[in-house]
Amino acid sequence: MFLNVIIRTIVIYITVLVVMRLMGKREVGQLSTFDLVVAIMIAEIAVFPMEDLSIPLYMGLIPMFILAGMEILIAYIVLRSRFLRGIIEGSPSVLISGGKIIEREMRKQRYNINDLLGQLREHKIFNVADVEYAILETSGKLSVITKPSKRPVIPADMGLSPPVETIPAPIILDGEVIEKNLYSQGLSPEWLKDKLQQHNLQPQDILFASLDSEGKLYISEKEKKKASGKS
Repeated sequence: MFLNVIIRTIVIYITVLVVMRLMGKREVGQLSTFDLVVAIMIAEIAVFPMEDLSIPLYMGLIPMFILAGMEILIAYIVLRSRFLRGIIEGSPSVLISGGKIIEREMRKQRYNINDLLGQLREHKIFNVADVEYAILETSGKLSVITKPSKRPVIPADMGLSPPVETIPAPIILDGEVIEKNLYSQGLSPEWLKDKLQQHNLQPQDILFASLDSEGKLYISEKEKKKASGKS
């Protein structure tokens, strides 16, 4: 019986991972109502075969895959139909427009002033008067556009055109050199070796190293290396 419990737990754990992976990569806070319902039902179904050993294991696995299939089907339908998308996922709600709080929409969404102020503070906005538009997304998150006079100054406001920055390329991960990223930057392992020698380092001494768009090398050594006083 003990071995049976272990096997069931491992099988269900792997199945839930597979099912959730099939559902996509959206964060929990970005799940639609339908997605959230499916996730809760899968969690409930997964418990039954582990609590009651008299229930055949397949009786717990089959419903989970059915729910995953329904979620994928609904997601495909929503992708194709704007009408059904509005019914299933809803639509964003404008809570502040032109600097004015839309009380009617607040009541419709059962959203009070404290909720609004709390989410504005999450955007580091402490004065409602600084807000031009606030939109409550279908995920429950608040998107905020501040008034032009309250927005941070950006280079375009000063007539500047800074160079385009690319995502820093990892070139060493846990002591392993990622050669394809080196070559994509027009560099070679010999170049990296010379750079590391300047710091008296070897690739195996490095936890993470990356190269930014300006050619600057960032190096983070492993803790064991630091503890030995060689950093």
